[in-house]
Amino acid sequence: MSAELRRLSNYIAGEFRDAADGRTTDVVNPATGEAYATAPLSGQADVDAAMEAAAAAFPAWRDQTPAERQKALLRIADAFEERAEELIAAEVENTGKPIGLTRSEEIPPMVDQIRFFAGAARMLEGRSAGEYMEGLTSIVRREPVGVCAQVAPWNYPMMMAVWKFAPALAAGNTVVLKPSDTTPASTVLIAEIIGSIVPEGVFNVICGDRDTGRAMVEHRIPAMASITGSVRAGISVAESAAKDVKRVHLELGGKAPVVVFEDTDIAKAVEDISVAGFFNAGQDCTAATRVLVQESIHDEFTAALAKAAADTKTGQPDDEDVLYGPLNNPNQLKQVSGFIERLPAHAKVEAGGHRVGEKGYFYAPTVVSGLKQDDEIIQNEVFGPVITVQSFTDEAQAVEYANGVEYALASSVWTKDHARAMRMSKVLDFGCVWINTHIPLVAEMPHGGFKHSGYGKDLSGYGFDDYTRIKHVMTSLG
Repeated sequence: MSAELRRLSNYIAGEFRDAADGRTTDVVNPATGEAYATAPLSGQADVDAAMEAAAAAFPAWRDQTPAERQKALLRIADAFEERAEELIAAEVENTGKPIGLTRSEEIPPMVDQIRFFAGAARMLEGRSAGEYMEGLTSIVRREPVGVCAQVAPWNYPMMMAVWKFAPALAAGNTVVLKPSDTTPASTVLIAEIIGSIVPEGVFNVICGDRDTGRAMVEHRIPAMASITGSVRAGISVAESAAKDVKRVHLELGGKAPVVVFEDTDIAKAVEDISVAGFFNAGQDCTAATRVLVQESIHDEFTAALAKAAADTKTGQPDDEDVLYGPLNNPNQLKQVSGFIERLPAHAKVEAGGHRVGEKGYFYAPTVVSGLKQDDEIIQNEVFGPVITVQSFTDEAQAVEYANGVEYALASSVWTKDHARAMRMSKVLDFGCVWINTHIPLVAEMPHGGFKHSGYGKDLSGYGFDDYTRIKHVMTSLG
């Protein structure tokens, strides 16, 4: 059967290559549960080749003018638009996502984000030059860090690839990017697109598993390691990078609290929160997973949210009525199912709580109420289409519950009281606080968290700065 599968390849030094030792792994479409391609299972020799190619390409790419790098990124953005349908097809096969939503919700922001960083390429700012000691002028240079080892996740393979390569290339770095072993198809296509625009070695893609990623981070060449993934993976990367004092950029898990006060518009809040919780099968670090509702409206809100879940549909990519597709892989299906199977006796499943069908890895939109702050499903990331509901009495308890987890990526507050919203935005310990909305992102604003959600920023000028280093140059005037 494997002979019939499409063969994906690494992209190193401007050419597509198999793994040096010929090893491969099957790639499965989560909407069908069936393999559709093979991808290289890259080892040390492949990592060496990619890193050496990136290191060889770095001096010339670093020395290009910002205007030249901007021009290249703008050409990449145009190419993404021109080949959007190919990217969508690859991503849908990767993930099982709805075709229409992938077209409308992923391609436009990806193109916009590349164009944003194309502009950022020409904004390499430092503090003004000046004489801070008599007879000496100081200048600050902002420079690229060098070769970047980047590991992207399986929940948004295309978009997270953009979040990795766009700021890195704009700043003058070269890149070795590894997609998840379950979702390499769209990243390999991205390599083909970018490879036709930038010099060989500037952008490289190697496929593989966690051992491949570990070899990338531990390699002597990269100056920076960037990963979007689980807390476990982030800790491993930070430990490995520390041995060589590499820069680390971590965007890890989330457990976003959604704090709903009694004065909110319940119908609008339920509509928006259900979409923000179930979109992409809840496989989003910023998903609206943990709803905290003021006790006076708890029952009404929970009933409305359960109805919204019952009215939400999951299914095959070509079904235009579905909000989300399958979970990404059988292990993720097992993880989500396990959280529901292990619920304590005081919890109540208000909607869903079961697998959908026997083909693919689909799970029903699920709402669980009656939970306590120390319950497993409150404290740990489910990463599935599951929204929990808790009750709080007042503002102080809402803050206590919201901040009472190890994650600190995103949060939202729902109230008509502006002063309350401002107070909450100050004390909520999360990298993002949305007010009366949840999940919109824009290229101009930073995305990143605190605590176990990691450090460093994606998007925005802050994300661009993370891929640069600062040098002080002092010259004598005598």
